Amino acid sequence: MIDFKSTFKIAVLSLKTNKMRSCLTSLGIIIGVAAVIVMLAIGTGASTKVTKDMESMGSNLLTVRSASANQGGVRQGAGSRPTLTLKDAIAINRLARGVEAVAPVSNQNQQVIYGNQNWSTTVYGTTGKYLGIKAYEILIGRNFTAEDIKNSTKVAIIGSTVSSELFGDVNPVGKTLRIGGVPFRVIAVLKTKGSSGPFDNDDLIFIPITTAQKKVFGVYFPGTVNMIVVKSQTPELMQYTEEDINEILIKRHNIGANQEKDFEIRNSAEFQERLKSTVKTFSILLGSIASVSLLVGGIGIMNIMLVSVTERTREIGIRMAIGARSSDIRKQFLIEALLLAIIGGLIGVVAGVLTSFLVTKFSDLTAEITPFSIILSLSFSAIVGVLFGFYPAYKASLLNPIDALRYE
Repeated sequence: MIDFKSTFKIAVLSLKTNKMRSCLTSLGIIIGVAAVIVMLAIGTGASTKVTKDMESMGSNLLTVRSASANQGGVRQGAGSRPTLTLKDAIAINRLARGVEAVAPVSNQNQQVIYGNQNWSTTVYGTTGKYLGIKAYEILIGRNFTAEDIKNSTKVAIIGSTVSSELFGDVNPVGKTLRIGGVPFRVIAVLKTKGSSGPFDNDDLIFIPITTAQKKVFGVYFPGTVNMIVVKSQTPELMQYTEEDINEILIKRHNIGANQEKDFEIRNSAEFQERLKSTVKTFSILLGSIASVSLLVGGIGIMNIMLVSVTERTREIGIRMAIGARSSDIRKQFLIEALLLAIIGGLIGVVAGVLTSFLVTKFSDLTAEITPFSIILSLSFSAIVGVLFGFYPAYKASLLNPIDALRYE
């Protein structure tokens, strides 16, 4: 009878004796583990970025927009004819349950000029509450006041991108820029938020909604707005807030039971959950595809181990002749397969971490490695080693000692 320690030493010695074969056998596991780690890291990074982008856009939001209109039998796009008004926003703020803040919004692309610098950006006419709703923070300066809205004051709050493009390193607060030919005094600069996909959250300007309507946008329907953004107090209250907004606008717009609504309500929470679910599915898909590499690596281990059984038939016969049992032979080959898988797995982890770092550094993708992905990859590689090493080990243990000694 041979103890486990001796069997382990024999297995290690066998791997050392055939270094090239051992390295080639582990190559499939190395590639598989590295692929799993990199794919899961990319998926996790994408999920984190989506979550961060969603948070930067604000939470618990309901966006009310004008619905598509019909003109001459032709269905126009959503918001083609504004149906929402400032008074609708006031009514929603006063009557809807669970409302924390409401902000009417109108926006247009405008050419902005300061000195000999000019820049095309999106100008938003809104109130001071919009900044809080959308999680914008003021770096320097002040927010809009009630007097700014009431008196249609020509003041502007600018994003960091607009600030750098027009003013460079100069402090913009107190300076005057022109929006569509109308002079505006800059009263604040916003903190940098970064991008959400292709949209630059810092490439914008906020002006009072009344100023935008009367002096910049030239609104054809006085008092109307493109949309109304509503922030609910909690995620649980969003359903009630949405129901109340629907009832309030139906009543205010005199919409009959059989009439099509002239507005639509978009729930940001539902969109965020769908997007997160899509990213999660994408991550699982990437991990599953990468796992195929591990299976291929396991098959490689099995093939090489089967060849090894044939090459070492005489060795097996000698061991059995001097007292080794079938279980000892099985243990030896299983240990060899497991060691190949674990060593390959460890090397694969290093390769995966390094590749993830390079992906983040030299591409637009963000790879975020988690302990879970490393543990999962190593566990999977060990399981692969045991599963695919079992058959060669079992086959070796069935050899007849006499026939094995006679094998040439």
